[in-house]
Amino acid sequence: MGAPGLVAAGSLRFLKSGLALLRWDKPSGRLILLIPAGWSLWLLPTSPPDPLLVALIGLGGLAVSGAGCVANDLWDRRIDPLVERTRTRPLASGAIGVTPALGLLLLCLVLALGVVLALPAASRGLCLLLAMAALPPILLYPSAKRWFALPQLVLALCWGFAVLIPWAAAQANLAGGWPLALAWLATLLWCFGFDTAYAMADRPDDRALGIRSSALTLGAAAPAAIGVCYALAALALALAARLAGVSPWFWPAWGLAAAGMVRGAWQLRLPQLPRSAYGRHFSHQVWLGALLLLALVLGRWP
Repeated sequence: MGAPGLVAAGSLRFLKSGLALLRWDKPSGRLILLIPAGWSLWLLPTSPPDPLLVALIGLGGLAVSGAGCVANDLWDRRIDPLVERTRTRPLASGAIGVTPALGLLLLCLVLALGVVLALPAASRGLCLLLAMAALPPILLYPSAKRWFALPQLVLALCWGFAVLIPWAAAQANLAGGWPLALAWLATLLWCFGFDTAYAMADRPDDRALGIRSSALTLGAAAPAAIGVCYALAALALALAARLAGVSPWFWPAWGLAAAGMVRGAWQLRLPQLPRSAYGRHFSHQVWLGALLLLALVLGRWP
């Protein structure tokens, strides 16, 4: 292979490693952040939202989630090689170095800032303040497993900004009353639940390394706690939808999603589940969260 071919092959490898570092090669993890943003947008009193705003929120969500993934892997680059689920990640395997990873992190942050600056002038200042408030917990979350017994709660607080920023972008305020507050609460509960389930796969490795997680802290009570979180999240979103005045078309899809969430948590009680079961649980939550979003979209029909 000649020099141009080697350069092309190297560029392709770097591109693949970069996409893997951003987790953009795994769309489910990116969609699960955008879903609460959709809940917020379709609970707006002016719903359905402006398509341009939806596109900007989607792009901003991809940028922020990418930044969070890079920050996470930078924090854990010495731990990930020791954990079965994460040892093939680009930084852990050496497929990409620290300097390029920092460059990608900066690029994502600049892209997220560009999205904020592209928002309507009336809402730009508030959204910029919210984005600045979200940045510290997003960047510090990966360290929480070293000092906090429930690090998934820190992630849930980060996730809450996915509800607040879209609302602020559309309304230029956070005066959303109970619909906004309940959507925010539903997001926190749902995120804590599915990330605790995801952490259950890593319990043997985390225990050996002295890393904390809500899955370890809750122990045998973790499936029950996850089920309670899912049930309360579904109820909070239902009440938000009711107060926002959605049509009866909302309820059938909501019922299916709520039942699926609780059923999924119940299945986590089964003994000796393979590690792959927790990844499948996470993927199912993406579809169930999307079903809740579809319920809200249908609920805006006359």
